[in-house]
Amino acid sequence: MVSATPLRETSPIETQTPPAIGRALLLLMAIAVAATAANLYYNQPLLAEMAASLGLSQGTIGLIPSATQFGYAAAILLISPLGDTMDRRVLIRNLSITLSLASLGVFLAPSFWPLLVASFVVGLGANITQQLIPLAASLSTPETRGKVIGTLMTGLTIGILLSRTLSGTIGEYWGWRSVFLVAAIIAVVIGVLLHRHLPSQKASVSMAYPQLISSMLTLVKRHALLRESALTGALWFAAFNAMWATLAIHVTDAPFSYSVQQAGLFGIIGLAGIFGAKAAGRLVNRVGAGRLITLALLMVVASFVVLALWGDSLAGLIVGIILLDLGVFGAQIPNQVRVFSIDPKAQSRMNAVYMLGYYLGAAAGSAIGVKVMSLYGWEGLSIFGLALAAAALLHHGIKQRRDPAVTSKA
Repeated sequence: MVSATPLRETSPIETQTPPAIGRALLLLMAIAVAATAANLYYNQPLLAEMAASLGLSQGTIGLIPSATQFGYAAAILLISPLGDTMDRRVLIRNLSITLSLASLGVFLAPSFWPLLVASFVVGLGANITQQLIPLAASLSTPETRGKVIGTLMTGLTIGILLSRTLSGTIGEYWGWRSVFLVAAIIAVVIGVLLHRHLPSQKASVSMAYPQLISSMLTLVKRHALLRESALTGALWFAAFNAMWATLAIHVTDAPFSYSVQQAGLFGIIGLAGIFGAKAAGRLVNRVGAGRLITLALLMVVASFVVLALWGDSLAGLIVGIILLDLGVFGAQIPNQVRVFSIDPKAQSRMNAVYMLGYYLGAAAGSAIGVKVMSLYGWEGLSIFGLALAAAALLHHGIKQRRDPAVTSKA
């Protein structure tokens, strides 16, 4: 049981001043974030083909993307905090090896259970992303942090959205298994480049692992802003993943009857999220994080209204997807910037708490979304997403008005 008294950490290990993050290193880190995050979404356009290949029902195959998201959430809880107590460069090297082997496991999986386990481990290895973002934050100044995180989140946006296009295209011509062989090769290349070029950093704190993990609960109790950011992010990302996990099922059925490759091409439309991320990174210091999040969540709510009313038309899907991705990635930057502002010595743990909520929301959104889709169709799915987005907006608005700790930080 964690005490409610303030956390007492041992003195930080003596560190050298870290090198400033240069353009070349920032570009490499953004590419690595894109390539790593993509692993969480490669399976979504392939679900129908995977189910047919392995003789699985639609409801059962929906557990595969959820397993990857739950693996990612487990890594955020159990691995991400290690970035505060060890060299992130070494940690990223080990995660790259894990991700490569897990992708090969998916490629070779002969049946549902090995596929499920390998998909879970892919989520563990993809924790590379959650080591790179705090590392970039630690190498930036408060004045440049929004821009630096915005650049990495642009990479994240590209990785999330183009992953579906890439996997859909490869899966169309060479089968769903070949997607994960390519993913394993990419993981090896990115891992080698990061190991060669990332700076080494000594730990910011010295803490035993059990204390490190339990300290996250103390951080949650202590910081109202962290609680608000984590819950709001979890709600909107659950809505986002509910839509994307079911989009391929929707468009490969009537009235669209698109191929797997065509379903994957919807990821290109979602690249609108890049503009949301870049704009938020530039505006967060001028407009304020709280206001930006409110505006972005209004766009997410509007997106599900469009998808519910006109989701059976191509134009309606395009408009809805653009609004959704602009809103989600426009909200993510200011939300994460304010989380990193809470305690510089606990950035990995702060990020771990925040992202744990974020990806637990993603996993629940994917699993429940596929079930809702199978029972109530696209209209039911859109209403489900709308309810989640409205709940995120309402929670954020109430906390902004009532909680001085949140308002002062936002």
